[in-house]
Amino acid sequence: MPQESLDPDDWSGLRALAHRMVDDAIDYTATVRDRPVWQSMPDAARAAFAGGLPQQGRGIDAVYDDLTTHMLPYPMGNIHPRFWAWYMGSSNLTGALGDFLAAVLGSNLGGGNHAATLIDAQVVDWCKEMTGFPASSSGTLVSGGSVANLICLTVARNVMSGIDLRQDGLAALDRPMRFYGSDQIHSCHQKAVETLGLGNRALRRVPSHTDCTMDVAALRRAIDQDRADGWHPACVIATAGTVNTGAIDDLTALSVLCREQGLWLHVDGCIGALIALAPRNGAKVQGIGLADSLALDPHKLLHAPFEVGCALVRDRKAHFRTFTLTPEYLAHTVRGVAAGDWLFDYGLQTSRGFRALKVWMAVQEQGAAKFGRLIDQTIDLAAHLAAAIDANPVLERTAPVTLNIVCFRFDPGGQPPDGLERLNIEIMLRLQEQGIAVISDTRVKGQHCLRVAIANHRTQTRDLDLLLAQVQRIGREVMAETGGLLEQPA
Repeated sequence: MPQESLDPDDWSGLRALAHRMVDDAIDYTATVRDRPVWQSMPDAARAAFAGGLPQQGRGIDAVYDDLTTHMLPYPMGNIHPRFWAWYMGSSNLTGALGDFLAAVLGSNLGGGNHAATLIDAQVVDWCKEMTGFPASSSGTLVSGGSVANLICLTVARNVMSGIDLRQDGLAALDRPMRFYGSDQIHSCHQKAVETLGLGNRALRRVPSHTDCTMDVAALRRAIDQDRADGWHPACVIATAGTVNTGAIDDLTALSVLCREQGLWLHVDGCIGALIALAPRNGAKVQGIGLADSLALDPHKLLHAPFEVGCALVRDRKAHFRTFTLTPEYLAHTVRGVAAGDWLFDYGLQTSRGFRALKVWMAVQEQGAAKFGRLIDQTIDLAAHLAAAIDANPVLERTAPVTLNIVCFRFDPGGQPPDGLERLNIEIMLRLQEQGIAVISDTRVKGQHCLRVAIANHRTQTRDLDLLLAQVQRIGREVMAETGGLLEQPA
């Protein structure tokens, strides 16, 4: 029986298709503004991805034709200049080419003696430099902010437990540990403390001010109360850019408090850490380099294609002790492929993709200063949007604007709170369905609102002006259709 492989019988045919794919990718990106941001998938497109397991191949040309017909016209839309939902970067083609080259190499970045591990380490070092973390600190690239926060909080738990937690487990604690974050922290932190075996009760939510920053005085009182009640205060989770409004906790004051109290300071900087690069706004995250650990997301404001996050830990030895485990089949050698460092000693994955290359290529191409200017640009765009909202009698801004997130609602007057919420949700959905813009909604201090997160290097002032015009158009249409009052459905 002849032996088989996955290599093509016809290399020239694959070469031609690969060139076509690159041409299509460049055209797709260059003309992204001309297409709807998002559109609903028709039944035929959905059916194309509902079949069973193919037993026989049908050729890469046919496969690619299916994708151009049924996938490419129906993206999430986050590379489009009018995608502002949640908080996502808008990618870049250089990074996409980096992902392609990384996939061609097929390297496992669990470690070893090969060039990709050096690029991985260099990108981590750049993340330290960009955020003011010491060169002696450690770091690891992960899938994104949720895992980056989990890595950091795992180190914090182990260090602050006061016991050999890896050996003895949580049952050996003499007092339950307590972590603190504001009532604005990301939901990934609850998942993290649950995953760490501490339980949601271990995460105490501290009240925030009207500007959505953590109340440091309330935090101090909570720590004192918990100590008196038999808890073991261990870690403060500060936020540099809350997911709802972009609020930035007072990082310097929190650093002082944590030093006084003997607590670990972790900063969730997945939205705002890289603001440090911005020449006009970098001071907003002053003090971020004082943290014991920091989570950040290059796939946001460095616009790397999904996915890549980074966890930084000031105490390299503590980071290493938390995760290192070298079985006999992964022993180091003096020479050869196993002579390099094992990067999995700083995280959970033994198998790690080559996430660094897409970041490395784009930063080498554009320079960090360019990314800093782009961050300033998005903050300027948010200020423009906020000013236009404030000047419009039927639009109401619902939260302060700190970075590049703007919360507002359409309010023509005369609507009860529940009717106003239904009106704005309908506006949001029609914006999406008509392919005009993708925004999201949320609640800030209990008040429902629309949310525009301008983490997008392609957005221009005209896009935001169009958004507000269309919000008002759709809002008036909905009001006319409903007779002016959106009642609670029966």
